[in-house]
Amino acid sequence: MNAEKALVWFRRDLRDHDHAALSAALLEANAVYCAFVFDTDILDALPNKQDRRVHFIHASLLELDAALRAMGGGLIVRHGRAQTEIPALARQLGVAAVIANRDYEPAAKQRDMEVAEALRASGITFHSLKDQAIFDRDEVLTQAGKPFSVFTPYKNAWLKRLTAGDCAAYPCSGQLAGSEQAGVPSLTELGFAETDLAALGIQPGMSGARALWDEFRSGRIKRYAALRDFPAVKGVSYLSVHLRFGTISIRELVRAAWADAAETWLSELIWRDFYFMILDRFPHVVGHAFKPEYDAIQWEEWPEGFAAWCAGQTGYPLVDAAMRQLRHSGWMHNRLRMVVASFLSKDLGIDWRLGEQYFAEQLNDFDLSANNGGWQWASSSGCDAQPYFRIFNPVTQSEKFDPEGKFIRRYVPELAKVANKYIHAPWLMGRVEQEGLGVVIGRDYPGPIVDHAQAREKTLARYAVVKKGG
Repeated sequence: MNAEKALVWFRRDLRDHDHAALSAALLEANAVYCAFVFDTDILDALPNKQDRRVHFIHASLLELDAALRAMGGGLIVRHGRAQTEIPALARQLGVAAVIANRDYEPAAKQRDMEVAEALRASGITFHSLKDQAIFDRDEVLTQAGKPFSVFTPYKNAWLKRLTAGDCAAYPCSGQLAGSEQAGVPSLTELGFAETDLAALGIQPGMSGARALWDEFRSGRIKRYAALRDFPAVKGVSYLSVHLRFGTISIRELVRAAWADAAETWLSELIWRDFYFMILDRFPHVVGHAFKPEYDAIQWEEWPEGFAAWCAGQTGYPLVDAAMRQLRHSGWMHNRLRMVVASFLSKDLGIDWRLGEQYFAEQLNDFDLSANNGGWQWASSSGCDAQPYFRIFNPVTQSEKFDPEGKFIRRYVPELAKVANKYIHAPWLMGRVEQEGLGVVIGRDYPGPIVDHAQAREKTLARYAVVKKGG
């Protein structure tokens, strides 16, 4: 790169350490500036101006700005279209290069191409570096030289390729160039308001990521494999939103998982790389099935059923508890994401894309690659998906992963007094028992919106159009 002046464009990498673009700039340029754009192409599409993700980003930027000021610089924040703001700022600062960490979403790739073209017109180069994945692009391929479409062979090839150098930290020491323009506007100036992050116990920024990571690493990481599927148990890392916005480095997490022989957790991190690769190499998955033949499925037009699913009013306690957790907190346990996605697409027969979009609106940790991959997995339309005939039974899933109904009772308080025997299928209680508990099915809590056995048969018939390819 070798530039007198360079601009580091922060996006989903909101930290001052182990940062590929910042490291490269500090090593190769004499003066380094840092910028972030609140992109109106993204923000203007948000229906709610009290968006936890915007609040999380804003709070994380305040911490990042303070850290960059300690290095002599600061964060220059712009509010507008990145395609306009970054080239304009680069010209104003007189930099020779703009450096950013790579993104894999189709819209982001198009944005970066437009930014690069605008910069090139001014004689400024644009560099994108790998940072949010351990391996990307064509670094992990089949023996035939093609992208993988099945996870386990990908994982094996990924692990075979992994060396200490692949997860080594990027050095980010050095002096940044100061700028009078540095500073983070208020949320109000951006047209947004604070949310309930604090009430939910969500601590943004590098400090929030560090607190969660230290707690997980010091104890639960070794028990992750045993605890990860039980939503009532504190078993997972809760780092997903921090990984999404890059307040912690994926390399640090992989190094630790590797060192601790935490194979199951490392596997989850490899899934993340896998879905980045799928999105990057098969962009048609946005809006379409990975397996094109699955786009022939005729889904139910059932807005009332979809509304009941969104509201946690399906009559299936584990599904309802999960959906209420999502509405309350913007987060859902991964096991439950699979359960509710299977329920929407295979019990209710509703297009998985509606569920994908609802999750995109609700999840604090929404990431297009993982969200799309998870929904296509559950609906059997994606790469390496569960077979179409494997349909989660919401009652047996509940009995297996919330055996005492602790999670259900937390989010479906109507069922708080129901005995363990009936908590997973409360409609099996007799009327007298229901009256005695003050939870009459159909009055105080809905009856099952569908019969699972009947819905399963309908789903098998619906998926018959892809039987040969399934």
